[in-house]
Amino acid sequence: METLEGNQIHVIKPVLPKLNSLYECAISGEKGCWLFHPSWHMCIYKRMFESENKTLTKEGVLHFLELYETKQLPNSFGFSEFVIGPLMDALSESSLYSRTPGQLMGACPPLGMKLQKFLATYFMLLPEEEKGSFLLKFIQKLTSRHWCAVPILFLSMALASIPACKVLGTEGLHALRDVLQCTMITHQILLRGAAQCYLLQTAMHLTDVKKVSLPEVASFLLSLRPEESLRRDTTLWIELCSWLQVNDKCFRKSITSDFEHQETSSLCQYVRSLVGGYLKTTASERENCFMPDWFEAKLVATMILLAADVEQMRNKNSGKSNIEWIELEAFLNPLLDVLMKLGSNAYIPTLKTDKSLQLLLKLLQTRSLKCSNTQDDGVLVFIWKSLMTTVESILEFILRQLTTDELSTVGDLDRCDLYLALVPEIMNLCLQVSCKKVPSLRNFILSLTNASIHNLQERNCEEEPKLKEQIKKVASIASLTAVCEIMDQKPEVHLESLPSVDALKRFISFSQFNEVLKKPSYIEEKSSLCEETASQGWGKIAARYIHDQWICLRFMLNSLPALAQEHEEASETLSTVERSRKILQSALEALTILPSDQILPVFDCMKVLVPKLLDSSECLCIEGFDLAWKIISSLSNTQLIFWSNLKAFVQLIFDTEVLAVAANAKGQAYAKIKEIIFKLVDMSTTKTGVFNVVLSHCCRSWIFPAVHERSALTNSFLNAGNYCEVITEACVFGTVFRRDQRLVQDVHAFIENLGEKCAANTVTESTNRDDHYVRVCAIKFLCWLDGSNILHKTFMEDIFIKLLDKDELVSRSRSRYYANSLQHRIKNRVWQTLLVLFPKLDQNFLCGTLDKVFQAGFGNNQASVKYFIEWIVILSLHKYPQFLNKFWDCFCYDEEKLKTSICTFLSVLSHLDIILQNNSEKNPALKKALIVVLQWCFNHNFSVRLYALIALKKIWGMCRMLQVEEFEALTPVIESSLQQVENMHGTGNARRNWQRIQDHFFFATFHPLKDYSLETIFYTLPRLSELAEDEWISLSKFDRFTDLPLPSAFQCYHSRPELCDLKPSDWSQQDMGSNSAETDSQTEWTDVQKKIIPWKNSTPSLDLEMVFQDRAAKLGKSNSRLIVVASLIDKPTNLGGLCRTSEIFGASALVLSSLHYIQDKQFQHLSVSAEQWLPLVEVKPSQLVDYLQQKKTEGYTIIGVEQTAKSFDLTEYCFPEKSLLLLGNEHEGIPANLIHHLDVCVEIPQQGIIRSLNVHVSGALLIWEYTRQQVIKQNQQK
Repeated sequence: METLEGNQIHVIKPVLPKLNSLYECAISGEKGCWLFHPSWHMCIYKRMFESENKTLTKEGVLHFLELYETKQLPNSFGFSEFVIGPLMDALSESSLYSRTPGQLMGACPPLGMKLQKFLATYFMLLPEEEKGSFLLKFIQKLTSRHWCAVPILFLSMALASIPACKVLGTEGLHALRDVLQCTMITHQILLRGAAQCYLLQTAMHLTDVKKVSLPEVASFLLSLRPEESLRRDTTLWIELCSWLQVNDKCFRKSITSDFEHQETSSLCQYVRSLVGGYLKTTASERENCFMPDWFEAKLVATMILLAADVEQMRNKNSGKSNIEWIELEAFLNPLLDVLMKLGSNAYIPTLKTDKSLQLLLKLLQTRSLKCSNTQDDGVLVFIWKSLMTTVESILEFILRQLTTDELSTVGDLDRCDLYLALVPEIMNLCLQVSCKKVPSLRNFILSLTNASIHNLQERNCEEEPKLKEQIKKVASIASLTAVCEIMDQKPEVHLESLPSVDALKRFISFSQFNEVLKKPSYIEEKSSLCEETASQGWGKIAARYIHDQWICLRFMLNSLPALAQEHEEASETLSTVERSRKILQSALEALTILPSDQILPVFDCMKVLVPKLLDSSECLCIEGFDLAWKIISSLSNTQLIFWSNLKAFVQLIFDTEVLAVAANAKGQAYAKIKEIIFKLVDMSTTKTGVFNVVLSHCCRSWIFPAVHERSALTNSFLNAGNYCEVITEACVFGTVFRRDQRLVQDVHAFIENLGEKCAANTVTESTNRDDHYVRVCAIKFLCWLDGSNILHKTFMEDIFIKLLDKDELVSRSRSRYYANSLQHRIKNRVWQTLLVLFPKLDQNFLCGTLDKVFQAGFGNNQASVKYFIEWIVILSLHKYPQFLNKFWDCFCYDEEKLKTSICTFLSVLSHLDIILQNNSEKNPALKKALIVVLQWCFNHNFSVRLYALIALKKIWGMCRMLQVEEFEALTPVIESSLQQVENMHGTGNARRNWQRIQDHFFFATFHPLKDYSLETIFYTLPRLSELAEDEWISLSKFDRFTDLPLPSAFQCYHSRPELCDLKPSDWSQQDMGSNSAETDSQTEWTDVQKKIIPWKNSTPSLDLEMVFQDRAAKLGKSNSRLIVVASLIDKPTNLGGLCRTSEIFGASALVLSSLHYIQDKQFQHLSVSAEQWLPLVEVKPSQLVDYLQQKKTEGYTIIGVEQTAKSFDLTEYCFPEKSLLLLGNEHEGIPANLIHHLDVCVEIPQQGIIRSLNVHVSGALLIWEYTRQQVIKQNQQK
């Protein structure tokens, strides 16, 4: 506990192993029980858990978790309370779950692994009677506060790792459901889904099925989201089916009046009664005008599918090949009965129709994950075939509801949505099972369209329209919207041939845009209660009405090549361009009046209109861009609707034709688009994934334009050149994430690495929002470019120059930068991209830019950047040997310019064999290389000499191999020099460094030609040069991000195994010393730091005065025996240090010239709160004479700390018990007028040249000598 007060990990960590031996001493080996209460140990851990130092907290948590892994501790109730209390409080801190430095990204953090082992071990050691209560409290603790995504995930995983044991009852299941609801708060969808998966596994492993009923299990299952965790065909679903099958007869019987089968004992009986009870409606319920909640429909649909899959599993296990689906048929029969009556029986209660159609929709929305051919999914096929018989009845009912006056209240609009959601699902059903029903569907669409148009064309003469009429209008426009969307999504049904489609297009053409739906009068409405409590305000309904108009208009714009071209009446009054302009103006108006979740169709319409108008109405289009951007930037915190709107915005701004027209004009629109590019890049630094959407769209449309884009007037690839900022920014994209962001990314990678083991990976939609996606996409784009294509060639050269400029800009902005800083990362990304581009560039271009590459080599670069520059120089000289003269010129600069960069150029020379491969005349080059290298072998800098020597060794080896005669005269000199290097100093750092640089990957293993590959550039070399791990881009990411494929002929995909197998090492790192390994491996230290805690033995009830007296007595003196006078000192740092020293050695008082000093920050920094424990007295310098005289009368000896003619040597002076030390000023010492008042002067003997010590040090030496003498006297008296 004393050590923990230091709060410093390097002091505390060596003490932790002592806790292990402490436990061994605290447990009786014979009886296996505690010798003293374990709460003493708990105090130690609690202190660590509550430390402000998170590293200390993590060490404490890990040590506590290891305890149960390694030691068989006796059970104690206090331990359980401690686990659920302080331990879980500590585990709520997300930062504790970070990876250790040596772990690869995607590995499980140490705390996650230890938590699983601990919980499993601890739980199994508990007595049987305590297991249930402990686990319940543990789970309830998870609901008692807001937990972040990371802790709740790893705690859920730990719960799921507990061996199967039947301990949880109804209360436990409810607690797990509460935890599930807590997980929904977090924003990370994958982590949220993974936590749900583990909590369901926990329920299956630990629930005592005899204590819970099937309705309770079903209610729990409904808390899991199918789009995040529990979905058919996942491993989790199969595991759940197996669990239900095994425990089928064991569940507690549920007595519920809603069910016909009250003695429900099996899953099938429960589901039968569930469906039957669901479709029953009482008289009191029928009066409710609102549509029922979807909760029940989801529950029934999920249980039907589960029961069917369990039945299928049971049949397969029993070896049946032909499954009769008897149970599934029994589940569906009540629903089919209701659906068959819908068309003919107009008196079925509304509630019953609502419920049956809700259940129908949920069943139709079920999709098969694994079966590529849905016909292989026996359960779904049987459900679909059963439902096919009801199609005509359902369509007849929907048509009647939508086209007559059935929908008359605001509450009915929810029913309208339900009916229209069913139509595309029924169409899918018909296309999947049988096309015989398609004519019925076509007739339904025809009737619905005509009736809806008729309803909308009716004019009402009354000033205040009635509610029923307005609701009919809303339902009619919604119906037309559904028809338009079906025609867009299902062209195979050929609905465009229907006569009603022409009427629909004509109607849309002449409709008024943004027509506002007037608020109706509520007078005379019978169902006023329903209206008053309606969930939707009229504003929402009016917005929806306008939104639906724009969906219809979108269909119209996409289906006609030119607006209103077919309609002579329109063309007579307005030209196509003028009409387009009016619609665009209406679109801008719609953007201002519609809520942000309703603007998507407006963006889609603008995408069609803006390319036509950018030439003639540039200002209007720019206004549209500004308004659209304003909406997108305001949405950036709204997760649900942001991404769909961003995608539509990107398709609008970066439309091929829009970009081409703006670039040709080079006007305001061109500048505005470039401004938006940088705004999007800026937004993506705070919201990961924004730039991914932009780049994915641009790369695909520029390199693989769609058919209609190819026929455009301009070549779409020209846009890449005109807006090359997109690719340039993408090549260097990526921020340095905060620690908490990196943690979430690490945990994401860990969950993804689990693959199908975690159902969340299968279910959640891949969003490609990884920051690496941007660079991967840009690199793939560059890989597709062809140097023989003049457009591609110009673009690549432009990018190459811009990236070199960016590197130069970073170098100028900061000549020195830290490893893994943003500047380092940007430079690294620049040179990675230049390496990818290099093979595609021709000689003429390289001739003009190689000087810039050499100039970059002169910079003060981090290791990874240096390697990339050297690699490009080697490749350039290998491909074009004629550039060698430019290279030799680099060695001609003065030493000042070369001092930070000469090693770069010497490293290039160490690969001279590669450089000269294509050179027929090798001798002149070798001669020049020898002359250059030899002069650097004598440099005063040791590192430079090493680089020069390794280059010399390579060059001389080539000379010997080629047997160049003119170099024979140099042979004895060079070989003896190299021999001397090999035997350098025999041992020690010099020899070790020489060996290390020879073994370094860049000189020993790396081959600039054979290792030219994507993997080396983006993964292997960054790893070997010890770049931060989040900069390594593995090949799997190039494969996984498939929006843009890699060209099949791309050269050299993988690194050579020799390079991949190497571990990172830098030859210049400091030697660790011979004993470092042994020291690190020790688990016990013979001695450790231990700070003294002066008040450790004091009784809490004593007041401060008693504490002082007690301490003074221990020092062998009373309270008023040593006074330190520092009134002549004026530096706060010296005063602060003296204050601390005086307090530690128990001086009775410190005298200052002013008490204001204690407020000074420098004083407080040195005193570390000593002023609170030491009496301070204020005596100004002018009052010192009087003060000294007064103390003399009290019996004090006045001792001056000064060198005088009669001063005593400190080692020979014996201090009286009542001593007053007077310390002099820092510069002038003790003034002459005060020396006459001193009884004695004491000086400190010196051995050096400097004539005086610092005043604080002098005072401290005398204070200590006084204290030492008093302690000796006290001991002698004893």
